[in-house]
This record gives sequence, C-alpha cells and structure tokens, in this order.
Amino acid sequence: MYLATTGRRSDAPPRPAGAGRRVPGTVVALGAVSLVTDVSSEMVTAVLPLYLVLGLGLSPLQFGFLDGLFNGATALVRLLGGRLADRGGGRHRTVAGAGYLLSALSRLGLLLAGGAAGGIAAALAADRLGKGVRTAPRDAMITLSAPPEALGRAFGVHRAMDTTGALLGPLVAFAVLWATADAYDAVFVVSFATGLLGVLVLVLFVPAGAGLSGAGLSGAGLSGAPVPVAAAPKPARPKHRVLRDPVFRRVTAAAALLGAATIGDSFLYLLLQRGLDLEPVLFPLLPLGAAACYLLLAVPAGRIADRAGRRTPFLLGHVALLGAYLTLLAPLGWPSAVLVLALLGVFYAATDGVLMALAGPVLPAGGRAGGLAVLQTGQALARLVGAAGFGVAWTWWGPRPALLAAALALTAALAAAWRILPGRENP
Repeated sequence: MYLATTGRRSDAPPRPAGAGRRVPGTVVALGAVSLVTDVSSEMVTAVLPLYLVLGLGLSPLQFGFLDGLFNGATALVRLLGGRLADRGGGRHRTVAGAGYLLSALSRLGLLLAGGAAGGIAAALAADRLGKGVRTAPRDAMITLSAPPEALGRAFGVHRAMDTTGALLGPLVAFAVLWATADAYDAVFVVSFATGLLGVLVLVLFVPAGAGLSGAGLSGAGLSGAPVPVAAAPKPARPKHRVLRDPVFRRVTAAAALLGAATIGDSFLYLLLQRGLDLEPVLFPLLPLGAAACYLLLAVPAGRIADRAGRRTPFLLGHVALLGAYLTLLAPLGWPSAVLVLALLGVFYAATDGVLMALAGPVLPAGGRAGGLAVLQTGQALARLVGAAGFGVAWTWWGPRPALLAAALALTAALAAAWRILPGRENP
C-alpha cells in the first residue's frame, strides 16, 4: 500500500542519499516542450477575457459558461488521452505529441476564422482538446522518469519551465503587435510556428519509451550523473478500478472538492481590472505577475513537498488562494493587487505539480496515465462548476457578494479536504 505503517509521513517516501538533487533528462526535455508550447498558446489566450467581456460585450455569466465549457471539454478528453497512452505497452509520447500538434494547428484555425465567432470558438476548442489529450500522458511520463522520492522536485522543474513559457507568451505577442502595427494575423502565424517547434522538440529529445515502466529512470540528470532507479512499480490493474484504491479515491475527492470552490483566474483578473480601473491595453500584463511568482516558487515548493510530505503544501496552496479572495474583498490599490497576483502564484506553485506527485505513486505504472487523467478530469469538471457558479452569482448578486460566497465555499472545502486527504493523521 502507498500509506506506510511506520511513523514517517505517508506521502513523503524515504529519501536515499543524494536523492532530489538531480532531474532526469526526460523531465527537462518535457519541460522544454511545455515552455515552447506555452509561448505559443499564451500569445493567443492572454487577451481573451478582455476581448470576450469588453470587446464582444459578454456578461460575466456568459463568460463563465464559455470558460467552463472549454475547460470541461479539456477535462473529458483527458480520459481518452490517458486511456490511449496506457494501451499497447505505453504510447505516452505518441499520444502527447498528437495533442501538442492539434494545439499548434488550432492557431491556423484562428488565422482562417477571420473574426467569425464560430470559427474562433472552434479553434479555441481544438486548442483545449489538444491540451486535454496531452496532459495526462505527459505527467505520466514525468512520474515514470523520476524516482518517487524526487517527484515533487521533478514536477517543480517541469512546471517552472512551463510557466516560463506562460510568462514569455504575452510579451512575445506584444512585441509582434508592436512590430506589425497591431496585426493580429501575425500573432497567429508566429504562434503556429512556435507550436510546431514544440512538437519538434518532443520528437527529437523525449525518448520514445519514456512512458514505459522504468523508462528514463537511469538517464542522466541535470548534473550529468545517473539518476537512481525507482523501486519496481505496482502491478497494473484495470483502469476502471483506479477509484477503488482508497488513497487515490480520497485524493481525487479532495481535489474535486477544492476545485469546485475556485472561481477561475480570468475572473480574478477581471476583478483586478475593475478595481484598479486599469486601461484595457494593460490587462494582458496581469497574468505575468502570477506567472513570475509561480516560476520562482515551483521548484522550492516541490522540494519542500518531497521532504515534508505533499499533503500540507497542497492544502496551504489553497489557503493562499483564499488569501487572494479576501484581499480582493478589501479596498483595492496597487500594493493589494500585487499581493493578489503573488498569492495566486503561490497557489499554483504549491498545488499543480504537487498534486500529481501526491497521486502518481499510488497508481500502477501500466495505468498511470489513465489514473492521472481521472484525477485531472474530476478536478477540471469541478472547476467548471465553480466558474459557472461564480458567473451566476456575479450576474445575480454583483461581484462583491459573489466573491464573499466563493471565499466561504473555499473555507468549507479546505476544512473538508484536510479531513479527506490521506496522511499520517488519516491512515
């Protein structure tokens, strides 16, 4: 069983000497793929909330529904991507590559849409579908390429590289618009070319067998030294039975519960824009603050999770998100706006990769992509409910009462998740 019967933390595996100081080359290569791909995607998505709400005049309810719908489509496709990756002895790289390619091709859809709402929606849906297909196989390759005791650091390195792309994307978009006198078609072309570069990096630098049991574990790390081989993985069991594992079931339930109490980053940025009366042209810069904080903290948060246990950082990350909600309820100025963005970055650094590191060792190697897809789907569908619910509350009650309700819901979800998540206190 994943939970230990000794006195150590159940979600922090024993750390052999020298463990945690190296990251396998496969993880670094996957991080490079994510970095390049995020530059491509964030060039396009940075301005979407502003464009849809202020440009097209959508209400918060309509925006919340669309945002949740796209994320829901991503969530459901993750199940398919995970199942396909686990079939045939591990086709993780192939399935992930198909997802990256679909996202790159979606940029051409934006170019051909010509401003038509239907074409734009289809292109955005293709991008989200590509993300859904690739996410679980990619994360499964990370868990199968690093020793269990160093998974937090491995995910931290990957997420830091991924966030670097998210940080650079809007800056590249601004540079392209400035150089081409606001030619959005040029942004789409550059985004498409950058996305294809990400696919090329995947093909050239990620081993074809990275998704197989034990693949990549003996490869060289960042220091050039061999990485210790992890213990033999659990025997595979049918994918539909992953939720029968009591530990994995509790992790999934806690993640879904907390996901339902989150309102979505786009709403936070819209609240900041309204509270600061920010010029629309500056709106796309808001995500950069959160991304910079995430970039700085992803690796330290992963290392802390490896040493102290992954349950506590995951919960404290949601406490940081609650702090962002409460800060938005106070009179808003630039110092408090910076605090909101910093807390949002802390939230992602302490939860995104840490959750995958917490759940990964529970799952058998032969069904890891499918199991992680179940976890990610449950969390994403819960966030769909949270985003749509907040949009309804904002439309009916106004932004401040809706945000207060969200803070109360997150407080209750935190209390429940503290009891549900596995740990020494909950054997």
